[in-house]
Amino acid sequence: MRLTPGTRRTGAVFAATALLAAGCSGSTAEQPGEPAGPVELTFWTWAPGIEKVVDTWNAENPGIQVTVNKQDGGEGAVTKLLTAIEAGSGAPDVMQAEYQSIPNLVSSEALADISGELGEDTAGHFAEGVWTAVTLGTDAVYAVPQDSGPMQFYYRADIFEEHGLEVPATWDEYAEVARELHEKDPEKYLGTFSAADPGWFAGLTQQAGASWYGIEGEAWSVNVDGPEVTRVAEYWGELVEEGVIDNKPMYTPEWNQGLNDGTQVGWLSAIWAPGVLAGNAPDTAGKWEMAPMPQWDEGTEATGAWGGSATAVTTQSEHPAQAAQFIEWLNTDPEAVKALVEESGLYPADIPGSEDALSAPPEFFSNQKDFYEIAAQTARTTQPFVYGPNINVAYSAYEDEFAKATKAKDAGAFTDAVTAIQQITTDDLVNSGFSVAE
Repeated sequence: MRLTPGTRRTGAVFAATALLAAGCSGSTAEQPGEPAGPVELTFWTWAPGIEKVVDTWNAENPGIQVTVNKQDGGEGAVTKLLTAIEAGSGAPDVMQAEYQSIPNLVSSEALADISGELGEDTAGHFAEGVWTAVTLGTDAVYAVPQDSGPMQFYYRADIFEEHGLEVPATWDEYAEVARELHEKDPEKYLGTFSAADPGWFAGLTQQAGASWYGIEGEAWSVNVDGPEVTRVAEYWGELVEEGVIDNKPMYTPEWNQGLNDGTQVGWLSAIWAPGVLAGNAPDTAGKWEMAPMPQWDEGTEATGAWGGSATAVTTQSEHPAQAAQFIEWLNTDPEAVKALVEESGLYPADIPGSEDALSAPPEFFSNQKDFYEIAAQTARTTQPFVYGPNINVAYSAYEDEFAKATKAKDAGAFTDAVTAIQQITTDDLVNSGFSVAE
């Protein structure tokens, strides 16, 4: 097997029992002797209001004090952490990380395996799909899930009623409703296929049973062109080619206008969608409702995820056991999880906590009293999905290839895009020195 070149990623190829040799080099064993005073931990995070949550921990745990250090989210936080790890100093004890960033951080020797420091029932707090994102499909645990983004179907209930439409329970029904709506009002679409949102598409394929990466012995496998992904791409390509689904990107002025004027009648999105709708289409409050995602097979229950993050212990922490104790409390203790909801506005990954902390619906959906009841049901059905160390390359290729496919409005171009992403992603892994299964 071939290791990644250079010192930063030495040992980046993994076995099934120790996913990445580099990641496993971060031991969670304490140094001999007890600390002379309180253990002091630094926590890099971008979650709003989380200082108040940490204040509760500090008040109840005088022997382990946590200092919050606010950071920018996304790739900026990852780059800053990797720079500190490579320099050998300056990294925090605890780090908030998006799920898709975890494989890269593990392969770069940035995150410690804390499996030996967590309680036996910790995994049971989370949906299997969410837990897989922090274990990468192995026995190691590289973080504790914090918030999640289970996907649902949001739709304009008033327009559905006006046109006599039924809420689709399957993807076949979704296609039929899209056709019926567009036939009755050619200005309206049940949704759009966005070439600018790879995380959205990954969530759709996750629901279909796909995992873009996997582990085969001591090598990565790349499955972007697997049958589940191809099925999803072909499905949407046919709807776009037929003209019954829009093909414009989300989060554009045109898309925002569609939410406001009712030309965009549905949105396949995540649990955080109410905030976006409230900001982009405030005058439509009370007109939307939420339902579970349409299913590929009638009677099944599955969803994907779009977004979310976890809390990890870095390999530079001198107190990994105490750091692991803190992040387990932060993300599974009922009081802490409730505070994350109230202070940070997160949808907690902790299933018991989300059910206890969330009862009244979001203000934008005040007309739907069972909003969070449905959300809890769908969150439990999040399917397993493994990200890879170069998911950023796969996402970039998605934007390039599907931009061409949506412009062509040809179903064949959608499946060709999947094939191209597979090749680009695989080639990049190989060129970076990772072992890749045939």
